[in-house]
Amino acid sequence: MGSQSILLLISVLAFQAEPPPDLIQQVARREAATEAARNQYLYRQSVTIEEYDTRGNALGNYREAREVIFTPAGERMEQFSEKPASRLQRLILTDEDFQDIRNIQPLLLTPDMLPRYFIKFRGDERIDGVECWVLDIQPRQILQGMRLFEGLAWVEKQSLAVIRTHGHAVPPIYSNGRENLFPRFTTLRAKVDEHYFPVRTYADDILPFKNGPLRMRFNIRYTGYRRFGAESRITFEK
Repeated sequence: MGSQSILLLISVLAFQAEPPPDLIQQVARREAATEAARNQYLYRQSVTIEEYDTRGNALGNYREAREVIFTPAGERMEQFSEKPASRLQRLILTDEDFQDIRNIQPLLLTPDMLPRYFIKFRGDERIDGVECWVLDIQPRQILQGMRLFEGLAWVEKQSLAVIRTHGHAVPPIYSNGRENLFPRFTTLRAKVDEHYFPVRTYADDILPFKNGPLRMRFNIRYTGYRRFGAESRITFEK
């Protein structure tokens, strides 16, 4: 191997070991493009929430399914394809839970979201066969009524697209004897045409309520992505 080849190899390895200096800004721009693209897609969102005692005995469940559709005039809207059905015994679903399903679990780290968070580069990791940069995301300040994300994001090195997040929604809420606790979750994305959209969020966590711990599982699936007026294709990376 000649000296030029060695220098080239060293430079390539160095590039792979360190992220771009403006990694977070590049990720945010990619996320903005993903958000704009996803707003042009129809899809189905199915939610299943299950509760268990600490011995693993099933107590109850909640199910719903919504279709994100467009009217003939091109207006984007949601409608239930499976009406909410709750058989939960201990869990009480709150407005914050549904806010999190809509905004936190499929988190998009767009430029307008950056001022809300401290974001640090944590390292790199190969996950699901994909080389990724790992970002640590922490809220800067949580004001009353705000719902924010706390956790990690995995960014594919080649495209700088977020392909996975893991963490939980904050803050927990304690007010007037009310306890509103939120589980840790993982959201997976897959490639839809040229962008990475959420395809599944899942959680299996024990919530430490004062009247006794409660195990909560939930599974959210996003299926049937198709661009309004066009066909689309979902690709799961190796």
